[in-house]
Amino acid sequence: MLAAHLERHLRGWQGPDPLKPLGLATGRTMEPLYRTLVERLLSWSADELEALRARWCSFNLDEYLGLSADDPRGYRAYMTHHLAAPLGLPASAVHLPDCTAADGEAAARRYGQQLNRCGGIGLQLLGLGSNGHVGFNEPPCPPDQHCHEVELTSATRQQNAVLFDGCVDAVPQRAITLGLWEILEAAEIHLVVTGAAKAGILQRLLALKEPDHALPASWLLTHPNVWLWCDAAALA
Repeated sequence: MLAAHLERHLRGWQGPDPLKPLGLATGRTMEPLYRTLVERLLSWSADELEALRARWCSFNLDEYLGLSADDPRGYRAYMTHHLAAPLGLPASAVHLPDCTAADGEAAARRYGQQLNRCGGIGLQLLGLGSNGHVGFNEPPCPPDQHCHEVELTSATRQQNAVLFDGCVDAVPQRAITLGLWEILEAAEIHLVVTGAAKAGILQRLLALKEPDHALPASWLLTHPNVWLWCDAAALA
């Protein structure tokens, strides 16, 4: 179970040498994972929880541009609802790109630099987009691209419209995302794929023998420590 693996990983933060930051993802795929993880962590002792809060450091993959900082459709609100608030994590330890930035590329550079100062990602969670994207790295995508501003494809905006009352036009057109360079630098990567809607793209990914620029997730084939977590529907 991935939640159990994450819990064991986080227990490593109890030692004198804290682990590298967590790389976190959002979306409906992650909601059951975060719910189970919160349940497991809240069973810790008060002292263990306090130590976890003191050492917590996470960086989210991406965030929309053009939303207010408190917009309930943004990923800051998502992380607060599903993880930070239930665990009592300090907001300053749950890092996301600046959704209010007027200059997206400058904000992306700052975010990438902040992550590098913290040592890079230790454990990275990833979902899989319907067009093969990871984070908001849209196809075609090179493996050496750093944190950057991106224009979202119509497929991605359609997929995410559920968070915007089903209105595709309400989904922001641009976002900031960690690049494949930051993702592939992680010590370990966990790709989570659920639901029949992802079966086709997962089959395409698993059929590849080498990376394909047209399928960003395929660059995970070059990483030495990738875990795939999927349900029966995604494998159908």
